[in-house]
Amino acid sequence: MSHYQEVLNDLNPQHRDLRQQIPGVYQAFGEMSKATFESGALDRKVKELMAMAMGVVQGCDGCIASHARAAARAGATKQEAAEAIGVSILMHGGPATIYGARAYTAFCEFADDEQ
Repeated sequence: MSHYQEVLNDLNPQHRDLRQQIPGVYQAFGEMSKATFESGALDRKVKELMAMAMGVVQGCDGCIASHARAAARAGATKQEAAEAIGVSILMHGGPATIYGARAYTAFCEFADDEQ
């Protein structure tokens, strides 16, 4: 099992416990997420790459893992992931080089699983 799949697996019980306490919040967040990632002028792949890049800026390993997996499943390439991460580095500077490398590793792990 890849490292970033383990990151997601470790978060599942924590999310489940919190979701039981505030189900309405999680339901609303889920609906917003579904609406956000529907294809429109931007397809799901582009939106997931954007979300992964935002995870880099926020330093959120769970966000990186979730959206790297979703981007890979949506058909993003390693080059597309690298370029999206490049934008986050431009906009956020040095800290993004650390989480950018993590995001690229996560994307590659999930992309390799999709092949």
